[in-house]
Order: sequence, then C-alpha cells, then structure tokens
Amino acid sequence: MKKALFILHFTFLILHVLFPHRGVGGFVIAQNRDTQAPKSSEADALTLPLFGTTLCTVSLEETQLFYEKGFGMTLCGPVEQDTKSKALERKMYGIAADIDWQLYFLERPTTPALKVRVMLLNKPTPAIHKSWNTLELGVLALGFPNDIQPKLDSTMRRVGFGAWAPMNTYQVDAPDKSKYTVFETIFNGPDFVKGVGITRGDGMNQLSPTDSLTGYGGPGYSSVIVDNSDQIIDFYVNVLGYEVRSDRIWTTSGALGVPAGTQYRFLTIYAKGSRWGHLLFIEFKNQKAYDVGVAKKIPNRGLGCWTFPCKDLNAVWQKAKEKKYTILQPPTAINSPYYGQRKAMTLLAPNGFLVEIFQN
Repeated sequence: MKKALFILHFTFLILHVLFPHRGVGGFVIAQNRDTQAPKSSEADALTLPLFGTTLCTVSLEETQLFYEKGFGMTLCGPVEQDTKSKALERKMYGIAADIDWQLYFLERPTTPALKVRVMLLNKPTPAIHKSWNTLELGVLALGFPNDIQPKLDSTMRRVGFGAWAPMNTYQVDAPDKSKYTVFETIFNGPDFVKGVGITRGDGMNQLSPTDSLTGYGGPGYSSVIVDNSDQIIDFYVNVLGYEVRSDRIWTTSGALGVPAGTQYRFLTIYAKGSRWGHLLFIEFKNQKAYDVGVAKKIPNRGLGCWTFPCKDLNAVWQKAKEKKYTILQPPTAINSPYYGQRKAMTLLAPNGFLVEIFQN
C-alpha cells in the first residue's frame, strides 16, 4: 500500500498533472481546468511541437508487441530508402559504416500523435539505459494518453509487459476546485524504454488527442532525466524558441528507486502556442543521477533522437552557432522517408541527446 501511494505521489507530479493538450478536431479545451495554458501564440513559435522520436532496436518482435499490440499503434515497413538519403543520414546521425538498418514507422493513422521512427539494426549496439533505475540519465518515458486505461492495463499485461506497480486510480483537485479521476500505469518496454498509459476522467481532456472510436492515443509527450537543467532551458528556449510552462521544486515521499525526501526540479517546456508534443525534464537535487557511459543518440539502442519541425531552420542554426552548441550536420537538403523532402540539421542538446530539426 505504501509503495503504491509513493508511486502515486511521484509519478502523478512528474508525468501528468501539469500536462495540457492542444485542440485538434473535437479536442475541446477547458481553460479553467488547464494548469498550463500557452503563454503565447503559435504565430510566435520558431520551432514547432515535437514531431517524433527515434527508437533503435534489434528486436522488431518485442517492439511490435509493446507499441502495436499493446498501445494500439500501427507498425509500417520495412520502408524503402534511397542510397543517397541513407548515406546522408549516416553522416547526420554519426552512424559507423559497419552498422546498417531497416526502417519502420510506428504511427497512429486516425489520431494526431508523435511518429516513432524505428531503426532495426543489423547488430546490437550499446544500450542507452542499462536498467529501469530512475537515476540513470537519459529519456525516461513516452506518454500515451488514452480513454481506456483499465482495458489498456489488462492488454499490456496479457501481451507480456510488466509495470512498476498495479494500475493506480486516484482523484485530483483541478484548478477550478472540481475533482477528477486518474487511471495510470507505467509499463516497462523493450530497450529499457518506459510507456506511460494514462486516462483522465470526469470530463477532463486527455493529455493529447485520442481516437474517439478505439480510445487509444499517444505518444503525446516525452520525459527525460537530466543533471544540467539550466543549460537545458538555454538550449530549448534560446535556440529552439520554446517556452517554459512550469519550473518547480518538488519533494517525493520515495518511489521508483528514489529515496524518500528526494528533491527534484521539474520543468515542462512547450513550443509556443502548443498544448501537446511537449517535453519534460527532471533534475534531482539531493540525489546524484548518473550516466551509464553510452552516448544518448542514434545508433545506440533505445530512444536516441527527438525530431522537430521549425519555421526558420537558418535562424535555429545561427542561434546554435552563437551559443556554441555542437552541430553534427548544418542545414542540408535531404529526401527523408520520415518527414519528406526538406532541409534538416542535427545537433546535440546540452545533455548529449541528439536533436534533429527540419524546415517545416
């Protein structure tokens, strides 16, 4: 019981309470119940909401089970890729000549969601995460808002994936003093990637769009453990043009391998005007997060890249150069199976994570 309460406290604070959602077709915004409405207009945005993330793996079967059979996404592929664009991607992402891959996509065709690019590698590469320990630096989870969490919880366990705890069900006070019920499970997926299934009830909007017929949704956001949050803010705000919606210090009662009394900085960062496709960053204050010694980027196994569209790629490039961030590939024309024929660039965020930006 204590463990469940601890997990409730910790996971609710860091993964859910503060997440809003953007209006897409029938996706109604209840402003008086929204803890983090946009501070500005989408017209002011330089870089747009997160387009997707890249998963490197050697296990297509497990990946398909977790994301398609479990979370209801659709796996497409293998996708043809011309020799020129593949050679350019090898350069953009820093992939050695002895590593090859087949390309797949995980999509949700009926509902807006992040698009997951799956690179099925010809041989194992080092794993970005070595365990489920929350103190490991790097991407923590992908979030899957949905309307059917009790059913999803049963489905995920039936197809063979465990979780940190049984599904949590609890009530939350909304800003307008009403209450709503939350159903949530954090699942352990392949390659030490976590998937958060969450439903908000009692008339609350979900954290990103959901399919009105199936109830499935997401991924709608991504979370990361960092140890340099001030630099993270500088990068995403002053280079990409995002905005900080929340910057708080919390104390946990103890959960997920984090000792009781652990304080952490909790940042939510959004594209201007957006309501989903956002990022959250967690920095522990009185516990030391640690690096497993593997570069947090493609082609290492796990989630190794975030991809963003932007309105002015040259502006992002210039800002990155002025700030002296590591640029792996300056703006270059590419015919990408992932996002089309565009100009794109790659660079490293302050935590060493690979960021790809393309001209929208």
